[in-house]
Amino acid sequence: MHPVSKKSLKTLVAAAAALLLAAPALADVNIGVSISLTGAGSGLGIPEGNMFKLWPKTIAGEKINLIVLDDATDPGKAVVNARRFVTEDKVDVIIGSSVTPTTAAIAPIAAENKTTQITLAPVGVPADQVHWVFRLPQSFAVMSYPLVQHMKKHGVKTVGFFGYTDGYGELWLKDFSALAEKEGLKVTISERFQRTDASATPQALKLVAANPDAILIAASGSAAAMPHKALIERGYKGKIYQTHGAATPDLVRIGGKDVEGSFLVSGPAVMAEQLPDNHPSKAAATDFVTTFEKAYGPGTRNQFAGHAYDARLVLEKTLPVALKKAKPGTVEFRSALRDAIEAMGRTVVAHGVMNWTAEDHGGYTNETGVMLKVENGKFLVEK
Repeated sequence: MHPVSKKSLKTLVAAAAALLLAAPALADVNIGVSISLTGAGSGLGIPEGNMFKLWPKTIAGEKINLIVLDDATDPGKAVVNARRFVTEDKVDVIIGSSVTPTTAAIAPIAAENKTTQITLAPVGVPADQVHWVFRLPQSFAVMSYPLVQHMKKHGVKTVGFFGYTDGYGELWLKDFSALAEKEGLKVTISERFQRTDASATPQALKLVAANPDAILIAASGSAAAMPHKALIERGYKGKIYQTHGAATPDLVRIGGKDVEGSFLVSGPAVMAEQLPDNHPSKAAATDFVTTFEKAYGPGTRNQFAGHAYDARLVLEKTLPVALKKAKPGTVEFRSALRDAIEAMGRTVVAHGVMNWTAEDHGGYTNETGVMLKVENGKFLVEK
């Protein structure tokens, strides 16, 4: 056997180094993100996508591969994206989607493939899927609490409900009505509309004729302004409330003077400067706002981008735990990551304090919601 020359040895070393550089890192963490960059939910999906662009390239020392796909606010497209994630991309976790119907469409595929789904939209799923689904948006029950307390404080006795026909509206009606009844309020009329409707005049006329003390609109993004304007244009004089889905600049941009004086509930993320210094989310909310608006300009913050920010905080805490048990790209790692998220304990995020448990994959407390009032085209924290 002839000895290897120095020149040959250098060639072999260079070739080996080139192969190592060309090969994918075994520890890369693949994350599938399905959001609504187009369609009716684009007011939510676009800012979420903008926040994902600001994610670091590594988390817990591991390279992160974000695979971001548009589901066009279409449940069918969300299913196609989810199938690709689990069959082609072999993702370790799925994040999404932006609205309740598309989020619900992803859940059975995530569960079937034993892959954690971190949702950016509120969603209720069947019992066989709950194990794999963790919700970053606050539950409707948690966010109903400050709404009901505010209504009681301002003498409201009867409430009209004006919400989406889909799961978002259905869950809000269910959770809000249950809490309102316990607190002595009564939902006297319920009207619904489609996300894609250009008008809700017939429903608004019925609500105005019923004349409840207050009306709660359960909608999200830019679509929340349309029913609000319809009520004002038809002469409603009572108090109008919006859910945290409407805590976006689109509400005041589209609603204009018609939304002045209205109230809405929000997570703390978008109100960083107005939070007291002792608020647990003050630091995280401030970092979110500073990071996002440095990139996209003053006033661009919204709660949907905040959920995308919080998803990173969750992974920063749980990836190191899962990596001690298994390698990314394996069934064992996906299971370990799910277990780590469920057991992560008290975790402060921009939108409040999380404490996911085996019994609760929503995890926020009743102190989470912040009541806002629209004054001069701005959201101000109610004192």
